[in-house]
Amino acid sequence: MLEGKLITLRQVRDDDLAAMYEAHQEIANRGDFYPTGVKSLPAYRKAYDETGFWEENEGTLVIAGKDGAILGHIEYFATVAYLDEIELGYILYSRTSDGKGVTTEAVNLLVGYLFDRKKVNRLRLVIHPDNAASKRIAEKTGFSFESIARGAWWHRGANHDVEVWSLLRGDR
Repeated sequence: MLEGKLITLRQVRDDDLAAMYEAHQEIANRGDFYPTGVKSLPAYRKAYDETGFWEENEGTLVIAGKDGAILGHIEYFATVAYLDEIELGYILYSRTSDGKGVTTEAVNLLVGYLFDRKKVNRLRLVIHPDNAASKRIAEKTGFSFESIARGAWWHRGANHDVEVWSLLRGDR
């Protein structure tokens, strides 16, 4: 577990799956900028049963409040095999946690873990240009804006540009 002032990051447990799957299939809670793909319950459960959503090059951690309530999740995954890079993604399951520093703390905790425990030099965030909240998180956690990937993201029936933000091990 990774302990912060506001939250704890921990691996997914069996008893988390019902709440996490409910949030996973509820597209409306994703806002305008989170991917809307949905896995079937059997596929979701199979992935958990096989890996616990935790492998060498990818993982999902529950973002839990100090009372233990599941607020969302944060994940990491390798981008392409030839880059020394990991991408982070995150979502809060309810808008009641927005603007309270929860996601910023989750990103900081995961960044610390990854740079301390993994042989990785570069972390990446991919952010829609209109996603002001994620851009603030990127700035507060030390990520630097790098570029626009034009038309790189298919979402809600159209291609969108995305911003690429990075943080190098030496930046911290």
